[in-house]
Amino acid sequence: MIANIVKPGSYTRGVLRYLFGPGTATVHTDQHIVASWDGFVPDPGPEDSLGHNERMDQLVKALDLRVRQAGDHAPAGHVWHCSLRAAPEDRILTDAEWAGVARRIVHATGIAPDGDPDGCRWIAVRHADDHIHIVATKVRGDLRPPRNWNDYHRAMTELTSIEKELGLTRIPRGRQAAAETPAAKRSTRAEQEKAKRTGRTTTVREELRHVVRTVLTRAEDLDEFFNLLADAGLQVETRTLPSGDLQGYKVALPGDTNADGEPVFYSGSSLATDLSLPKIRQRLVTAEVTAVEAPTAGRRPNPWHQAATCTERIPHHIDHSPAAVTQAHMAAFGEVLYALPLYAPAHLRAELRRAAVAFEYAAHTRARVDHSHARALRGAIKAMRHQPTDGSGLAMLLDAAILVATAVQCRNAVQHHDRQVAAARQALAHLRAAYDQAAPGPLAELVGHKPPANTVRRYAQHVRDAVPVHAEQILAESAWEALAATLATAEAVGHDPAQLLHHAARQRSLDDATSPARTLTWRIQRLGDRHAPSPQAQAARARSSRITHVPPTARATAGTTPTSTGAPSRTHRSR
Repeated sequence: MIANIVKPGSYTRGVLRYLFGPGTATVHTDQHIVASWDGFVPDPGPEDSLGHNERMDQLVKALDLRVRQAGDHAPAGHVWHCSLRAAPEDRILTDAEWAGVARRIVHATGIAPDGDPDGCRWIAVRHADDHIHIVATKVRGDLRPPRNWNDYHRAMTELTSIEKELGLTRIPRGRQAAAETPAAKRSTRAEQEKAKRTGRTTTVREELRHVVRTVLTRAEDLDEFFNLLADAGLQVETRTLPSGDLQGYKVALPGDTNADGEPVFYSGSSLATDLSLPKIRQRLVTAEVTAVEAPTAGRRPNPWHQAATCTERIPHHIDHSPAAVTQAHMAAFGEVLYALPLYAPAHLRAELRRAAVAFEYAAHTRARVDHSHARALRGAIKAMRHQPTDGSGLAMLLDAAILVATAVQCRNAVQHHDRQVAAARQALAHLRAAYDQAAPGPLAELVGHKPPANTVRRYAQHVRDAVPVHAEQILAESAWEALAATLATAEAVGHDPAQLLHHAARQRSLDDATSPARTLTWRIQRLGDRHAPSPQAQAARARSSRITHVPPTARATAGTTPTSTGAPSRTHRSR
């Protein structure tokens, strides 16, 4: 629930005429008083009701009585107007509940404290399901002004208690509000109304922000950034200092004009705090494609595999890394989500766009982000444009993305950031929907290369050895055949399937994976894409494994004698 306290006015009838009238921005219905200072005030009712004008005159006179009595001592702006609005997802409150809320607010703000016979005169008007308006005249019964300093913050503090007691959505306030404030600037009421009039599903500000963020995932320098904005159909203007240095930029959507027919421009910082020119310049400096390039003598890794590997590590950063590192990786992951619609099949783009927008609100990243912490992931994003996905790359990246959204939702729940929890839940739903459409094709293609039955049985034993806790679930899943085919492909190019499974299982726990078999399939596919170890390296690894597991008797034979405490004695060698 939020409060909005309007600056004091001096025309009581004007405010009441609006509240009981038909409305302008929204339609007013069933206008009536739900509470007042004494419970016996005349209720004008809707503007077209019988006797409305007479009751309106009586109400205005009653509210202004003390103002007239105070004469020249009455404050210049004697009308106090506060609106209270519930969150869209909240239940509809009854008149009695709204009346209780109104009484608590006039008490908390000092307008009419409980038990004070000289409190200001006030009424609470309801003309919609989700909000009420409180109107008071700021002259007490002793003809002094009320002590309502800091009324907004006092009202918001009281609303926190009201939300908890009535089971309403908890709106973040104070430090929590600062922590939950997204980088994206919310659209104004006027922009929302304009979108409705013009038949748009989103406001111009939201559409521009989406285009700018999407373009930014592809650009490698400022010149390309501005060229891509123009290619996307936006009107772009830049500002330069007298020295010739670039100072800022602004964009406009074609066809979006003001009353004079001129384009309505938005600066980058008015779209989001991290889309200002300095922030974009800082981001582009650290987004070099060379971050994912292999040494000159080797081959360049698949950027889709690189991005999936980096993405799968983000939950670990969320749980264990410093805040600066976590913020950088979450910002980079947000770029991944904005980039995916550029390369995904057409039928997946709508879900991916919705996931990107939802995650932007779920994982608020501060404007000051050291992007170098996520250099590898951001480099992979830039490299995707040079290597389109074959389907499996997108599926494995979405599989890792689901883990990130789940981790972000859990983190927000622990911190009681309710709005971010809801946004993370939306992002997660869109990512799962996209994955469910993207994964079947690549998995079915893998199944077409299923190895012989005896090989499958050998791989099943490897699974039981590598992941005993999840083994039976993996072997029972429909994706098990795809996993077996992936292991066979890796083995054919020289990899040890048992070692691959152990390595894949150690990368990250499978406890939060929806389908451990599918998750292992993508991990094995990424690991198998690397060069297989040479016979010499495999022999050395085998020798190392034998030394690591050598029995105690063999250690004693080798010259290490157990002591009474079980620790080996050390042989001192003279130099």
